[in-house]
Amino acid sequence: MFLLLRKLKKTLENLQKCEKNVRQMAENGRLQPVLALLLEGSPETKLAMVSYLGELVLSNDMKVFVAKMVGSSLVDVMRSVNMQTREAALKALNQISSCEASAKVLIEMGILPPLVKDLFTVGVNQLPMRLKEVSATVLANVVSTDCDFESIPIGPNDERLVSEDIIHKLLHLISNTGPNIECKLLQVLVGLTASNTTVLSVVAAIKSSGATISLIQFIEAPQKDLRLASIKLLHHLSPHMGQELADALCGTAGQLGSLIRVIAENSVVTEEQAAAVGLLADLPERDLGLTQRLLSEGAFELVISRVVRIRQGETRGNRFVTPYLEGLVQVLSKLTFFLGDEPGAVSLARENNLAALFTDLLQMNGLDKVQMVSAMALENLSQESKRLTNVPDVPDPGFCGSIFPCFGQQPVISGLCRVHHGKCSSKESFCLLEGRAVGKLVACLDHTNEKVVEAALAALCTLLEDEVDIEQSVTVLSEVDGIKPIFDVLLEKRTEILRQRGVWAVERLLRTEDIAYEISGDLNVATALVDAFQHGDYRTRQIAEDALKHVDKIPKFSGIFQKMG
Repeated sequence: MFLLLRKLKKTLENLQKCEKNVRQMAENGRLQPVLALLLEGSPETKLAMVSYLGELVLSNDMKVFVAKMVGSSLVDVMRSVNMQTREAALKALNQISSCEASAKVLIEMGILPPLVKDLFTVGVNQLPMRLKEVSATVLANVVSTDCDFESIPIGPNDERLVSEDIIHKLLHLISNTGPNIECKLLQVLVGLTASNTTVLSVVAAIKSSGATISLIQFIEAPQKDLRLASIKLLHHLSPHMGQELADALCGTAGQLGSLIRVIAENSVVTEEQAAAVGLLADLPERDLGLTQRLLSEGAFELVISRVVRIRQGETRGNRFVTPYLEGLVQVLSKLTFFLGDEPGAVSLARENNLAALFTDLLQMNGLDKVQMVSAMALENLSQESKRLTNVPDVPDPGFCGSIFPCFGQQPVISGLCRVHHGKCSSKESFCLLEGRAVGKLVACLDHTNEKVVEAALAALCTLLEDEVDIEQSVTVLSEVDGIKPIFDVLLEKRTEILRQRGVWAVERLLRTEDIAYEISGDLNVATALVDAFQHGDYRTRQIAEDALKHVDKIPKFSGIFQKMG
């Protein structure tokens, strides 16, 4: 048996000396002979093996194995003056780098400096454009990993991939090359802006280079891959330079319309659509010019139709549907910030019964952003109810009525809103009570996401403001078991915003004698109000003091109380 094994081993070793046999072995999953010849063969054999490696279809595990075995050698080959050898190495690295784990290995092997040099070198040793495209592809693969590119030097002057000068050079190449390499270079920036540690450096470089308009123009590119890379990049940038992007989109011809057309495409949601609507969603919500442009472009009607289709199950689901829906709802909410400034906004909200739509979206458990934005939109809509409710004219009692009260009794008008004392509806005046939104907002007060709770409480607080019937609003809240959850928000003190809003709402509730009497014996509420009085900002302290007065629990150390006394 031992002799048989030795003979088999010898046979394998002999087979491995022939390139044809080595290739057949590689095709059957045995790569070691190829890699051995690549490391130890003659220059001609090494070139042949590098070229062959670029043709092989490898599993992700094999890519990691190859990167560890010969990654360093391939990086060294990139520095060769022989263009044929460099081309073979680049094609092999393109294959190997397409897996995140193997790309990380290549970064450790020092792939970044020669890659960047290949892209930027001009003159005698520069790569032809077709090979610069391969270099850009490898670089895009590499930067899609979660490595710390701020700490990796890539040049003799200690530059980093996110150094301003390097980003400026990338932006210059993007503006002065063909669509294929432009797409790959945009993907490099997409990778760098996907990380919180590097995005701000890229944003600063884009601003200092004045490249915003150039980047936006790619939204209209006929090449789908190029357009997708551009929109993804702009989406990553939008939280950090939203106003600049909004100004550029409103100031250029066609790009905003092109973005809206992307959102409207297909019945199956794509990555491009999710990125496009995410870009629009992240633009400033209080930009009147942008909102008016979206109105004139018909964007809001489109968004409403897409939201309804998703809610009705007409849009086929995939991993992009959730971010797509979140973006749609966020874009739609922009309309509610200008109901008092833009008549077209009110008309569109009424025609499409937006209050009912946002109330429905409030129930989408598991989609925190959708619930939060819907509650925020309902707050904005409810703020307008006071203005839009149709309050009936009350006739003057006249001379007799002023002398004889029995003649001056006002007629009872049925069908009036208890809170707004007018003819209300969810569709026409966006009334939370008529739209049966109050109970759904109360249900959000025990949400695990504080942002949802903050938005829901803010919407409910519109029912407790001075311009409405607070006593009736308290009754409405009591009917949907909404009193205790509001006190619970105060007691839990989950965020400073919730404490401030909780104190404000509780003070309004305590104006009702029955609630004040019941709460007066609750030490937890008194303690929470005293804590707000001691540690809150000036306005919160004043409101907390008013709340404590309602329950007769003003602490003796109250500076404000002593001054008033």
